[in-house]
Amino acid sequence: MGKEVGRKMDPARTLALLWRTRDTDASVPVRPARGPRQQLTVDRVVHAAIALADAEGLAALSMRKVAEPLGVSTMTIYTYVPGRAELVNCMLDEVLGESPSLAGAAHWREALETYAHGSRDIARRHPWVPPLFSSRMLMGPNETAVWDAVLGAVATTGLPERDILTVVHLVNGYVRGAAQQSADAEGDERRSGLSYDEWYEQSGPLLERMIPFSHYPNLTRVWLSGVFEEPGAGLGADGGFEFGLQRVLDGIEQYVDEHGSPPRRRRTGRRADDVPTG
Repeated sequence: MGKEVGRKMDPARTLALLWRTRDTDASVPVRPARGPRQQLTVDRVVHAAIALADAEGLAALSMRKVAEPLGVSTMTIYTYVPGRAELVNCMLDEVLGESPSLAGAAHWREALETYAHGSRDIARRHPWVPPLFSSRMLMGPNETAVWDAVLGAVATTGLPERDILTVVHLVNGYVRGAAQQSADAEGDERRSGLSYDEWYEQSGPLLERMIPFSHYPNLTRVWLSGVFEEPGAGLGADGGFEFGLQRVLDGIEQYVDEHGSPPRRRRTGRRADDVPTG
């Protein structure tokens, strides 16, 4: 880790790694410290780092620990990826390649639903991802493709470019907030060793004895309804994700109806009242 102290990420080198240009030497073979001769590439280093972060969290990520399962020295890893910051950037772009295709969506709202669920699923599979969503990361080929697809889907609304970008940022903000809440809840469970139900069973009766409910009529009404005892603290098994997403999309749809361009918004050329409803 000493090599990382005081070192700044080099944007040019990071972009070369992300886009796998020739100066990354991604296909140069190296002989591992032990075992049979293998091919080591930037891709293999990134995949090993993702597996480590999935299992132990991003805080556990080090070049030494990435090198171990690859059977090479730490210094060998540095010949492929110059530092941890660059490696994390490559890891994020790699998992964004798991995003679902939006090509089959028949409508911009369906595309945004697919996009939102795909982003949340990536965050669930890789719990280290949510904090990186708000970090200053350089765009690699996977993230670039995702942005191009979602911007293209929203463009069919006929909204101007500024609004198209704002809509995508709005959906991103909702998904990232929900993903971070989910990651925080999972972190609490790991640290405490208690599921939410187990925690509530222990703390609920204590809170009922301590809180003067007569002073808090609104909380009392909701508390006594029993919703806190339901899955997801009353928000459902998905933590309220779908409910919130649909309300966000409802708001966007109303804005599109008021500000979008009708000729571009209609896909079939029919008027809205010509579309069968059942």
